This record gives sequence, C-alpha cells and structure tokens, in this order.
Amino acid sequence: MGTSAAGFDVQGVNSERIAQRLEELARFGRSEASGGGWFRGFGTEAELRAREWLRDLWHKVLGLEVRMDTAANLWGTMPGREALPALVLGSHHDTVPNGGQFDGALGLVLATEVVQRLVEEGYRLRHPVQVVSFTAEEPNPFQVSTLGSRAAAGVLRVEDVRKAVHIRTGVSLRDALQAAGGDLDRLDRARLDPAGVSAYLECHIEQGKRLWSRGMPLGVVTAITGIYREEVVVEGEANHAGTTLMADRRDALCAAAELVLGFEEAVVRGGGEEIVGTIGQLEVRPNAPNIVPGCVSLILEVRSPDREGTAKVLRAFDECVRRVEAGRRVQVRRVRLLDQEASWMDPAVIGALERAAAELGEPYMLLSSMAGHDATHMARITRAGMLFVPSVGGKSHCPEEESRMEDIAKAGDALLRALLILDEELDAR
Repeated sequence: MGTSAAGFDVQGVNSERIAQRLEELARFGRSEASGGGWFRGFGTEAELRAREWLRDLWHKVLGLEVRMDTAANLWGTMPGREALPALVLGSHHDTVPNGGQFDGALGLVLATEVVQRLVEEGYRLRHPVQVVSFTAEEPNPFQVSTLGSRAAAGVLRVEDVRKAVHIRTGVSLRDALQAAGGDLDRLDRARLDPAGVSAYLECHIEQGKRLWSRGMPLGVVTAITGIYREEVVVEGEANHAGTTLMADRRDALCAAAELVLGFEEAVVRGGGEEIVGTIGQLEVRPNAPNIVPGCVSLILEVRSPDREGTAKVLRAFDECVRRVEAGRRVQVRRVRLLDQEASWMDPAVIGALERAAAELGEPYMLLSSMAGHDATHMARITRAGMLFVPSVGGKSHCPEEESRMEDIAKAGDALLRALLILDEELDAR
C-alpha cells in the first residue's frame, strides 16, 4: 500500500527485508544452552557485535552519516531539505538474559526500513531524519538501565554513575562504556539540545496481551508507566546449620521470604489495576546448604502510572520491614536505584500515528505502556510517541517472545506514514 504526504507517494515497507534483518540481528547473542533465548547485555561480546552490525548497515547500506556519542549511543543521520530540527526514530539493541528476538530489535529494524525506503525513493524530507540505538536500555549488572536515553535527555550525570561497577565481575562502567565507544568522563556531552529535535518516534512490541487478546494490529501509546526500583539488603547472622538451634537463628533468607510476601501483599492491597510490583532478583550469601544464610540482597520494583500509587505501596512495605526486623532480629538496608516518573506522549505525535493508522485502514487501540522505554526520557526534551505491535500470547522477556510479520509490516507502514505526516505538519513555515 502506498504511503503519501505533501504530494509524495511511496510504496510501503519491504516485509521480506524486515524479516531478514530481524534474523541477521538475532545471530548475536543466541544461546541454545539457556533455552534458546538471547542475551545481548550491555558490554557483552554479542552486544558489541550487534553495534558493529548496525553501524555497517546504516553507513554502508543506507549511506547515513554515523556517529557515536559519549554515552555510546549509535546515531545515523539522513540530511533534510531545510535547516530544521531532526525527526528521530529509535529503540535499543540490548536484551535481558534469556530474552526474546523482538524487544528493542523490532524498533531498530523498522526504523532502519523506514529510512531505507526514503533512500530508495531518493526522497529527502524537510527535516533531517535520525535513527538511534540507545545504550543499555535494559536493567543490567551495572544497575544503570536506560543509560543512553537518560544521558541524551540530560537526566543522568557523570556523578550518578562514576563509581558504578558490574556487581558480579567488578568491571567498571567506565571501562565497559569505553569498550563500546563511549566516554564516562564526558558523559554530559551526550546531552541533546532540545532545539535540535523536533520529535521522537519509537516502535516496540507491546510486551503484554491487550492488543493480542483484542485482535488489534496496532497500538498507539498515550503514556508510559513510572518505575521505582530499590535494592533491599537483609543482614542476619551466618552460622552452622546443624548446631544452631532454631530459636537462636537470625536467618536472613527466612526474613527475606517474609519481605517478598509482604511486598506482594502491599502491592495487591495498595495498588490499582495498573500498579504492579515484582521481586525478580535475589542473592543469598554465603549460599551453602550447611550454613544458615547470613545476608540476602534483592531488587524490588513498582510500576505505576502515578506517584501516589507507588508511595502507597512503599508505605505499606515500610511497615512490613519494621515488623520483620523486630520479629526476625535482622537489619534491613534499602537503597533507591531508580525513581522514574510516568511520562505522557505528545498529542501531535499521537495524532500523527492515529491519522496514519486510519489512512491505512488499520484498526488501532489507544493504550498506556506498562513497560519502561527510552521514549520516557526523550519525552522530557521533545515531542515523543510510541507505536505498539501485538505480542503473541502477551509473552516477552523470554525465548517465546514473538510478533506476527503481518502486524510488523502494518506497523512499518504506519511508522513511515506518521513520519511523513510529522514532516509536513511540524515546524511549518
């Protein structure tokens, strides 16, 4: 189906090429040993190889001007006809451990395809068009998620991460960033000038089942959830598992188990339908079968569309912590890792995506995102919007993650048309 704006007509995206590119990117980080999932964590060999693949694709195939900023974000630029701020398409190429093929990757492949269609048609927009792959979007052992987009938005300072190290290997974030092409000491230089960006568009899998269960091929995002994350460390007393009587124990793991269940209760009782809480990471020390656990660390997360919802959950959890400390004779330390407000997508970008879907004759649904995205931070400095593709069965962050090619192609066409609409409507003469 042709896509047009301002008198320009272009055929839609090439679905066969999209499928091929998704398979090419999937070569990096797949592990049969871990159940057939993918792992391109920030700083891994697979992640670095994916960067090189993107760089070559954008520069050698599309002919874009490619650069790396100090946060190791990879940028490709297609010049515009006029001296206007850029329209940016982006996502991320890293994955969670044993993750899926489409999270982040789909957005990059579709952004690349949209620009390639413009290149093939020999058509330049009024605005420059940029594609970007943001560094370290996913949570990682450096405990700095959405590193690249936060740096680009100017909300991540060098002082915030100067001492960050990989919690298992001890490798510093400075060294990992340097290996990827960045420079921690000059991280502030990755900050974008808001006057240089007209809008940001990101296509992504939904990672839930709202679109899938309704048979909707497209979702237009209105808002992105807020995310609160903290580390909880329970200090008990390690001792001999055979000779330490039950009444004498200060078992950190038993105390942590109470905290996990107490946190779940706090979320269920204090939250609404769109408030969720998870404890998905836990480490036990010394982690031996014949030693009473002396220390347990865990990461808890609350996702909520408003701050009061998060605050209500945390107040209930505070009470749980005090109760467990007294009853189990342990000490609990808590360190906030992330407190990210919910963000609203821009009406002009939402409108362009809605108009694109309508002109293509595709049904769509307005919805909020319950997952965090780089668009959250880009929304701080420019007009931002997101387009969702259904996730088969609602599965994500697992090897079974999948989206149908027919839906992906529809999203690609809508993304291209929305870009043309924004080019016509924004920064009008």
